[in-house]
Amino acid sequence: MSLPDRTPDAAAWDERYGATEQVWSGDPNGALVAETAGLEPGRVLDVGCGEGADAVWMARRGWHVTALDVSRVALDRAEQHAREAGVQVTWLHSGLVESGLPPGGFDLVSAQYAVLRRTPDAVAERTLSELVAPGGTLLVVHHALDRHHGAEHEHGDEHDPDHDPDHAGTGGFDPSLYVLPDDVAATLRAGWQVDVHERRPRSVSGGGGAHHVEDVVLRARRL
Repeated sequence: MSLPDRTPDAAAWDERYGATEQVWSGDPNGALVAETAGLEPGRVLDVGCGEGADAVWMARRGWHVTALDVSRVALDRAEQHAREAGVQVTWLHSGLVESGLPPGGFDLVSAQYAVLRRTPDAVAERTLSELVAPGGTLLVVHHALDRHHGAEHEHGDEHDPDHDPDHAGTGGFDPSLYVLPDDVAATLRAGWQVDVHERRPRSVSGGGGAHHVEDVVLRARRL
């Protein structure tokens, strides 16, 4: 299977979502709930929104939510979830880098287990940070992974890298190819304050990715 350099194959993700009625647990991701508890609701971008649990949870709490995903099947489910919850979300069928969203447009950019390709120019990492408004927050969460030995045997509504379509049939996810919180942290220079950058336990009731027991959480504020 041949994939674009920076965006997972939308058709492959559609196939995965289409194979079952629900992939993820339907609950908001725990790190998102914990790390946004003290934030005043504003404009938020949900990167890799999947079936929409995070987006709907934030909209219910007064956030103005823009949520993007490469899978049309996932977005259709997310839109239905939002209708049933009676909330408004702006849905974008796009990858992050290709979205064309305005720099500085969001008070919170949340990437919960997003599948973003690493590139020599760190375009995905820079795009995440550039979308944050002055005074805003960047929150990047991923499973704790060992790049030297592959995924730990250890999403919530998340893209599970264990099932990245580029590695179906190759033994699983190769962490060296994808953006992790440490990569994003390494690109944050002057003008950023890192408030949280740590490994922590995670607990998910069910759904894809529930076998992962630790996350890496990065929360930073643009000064």
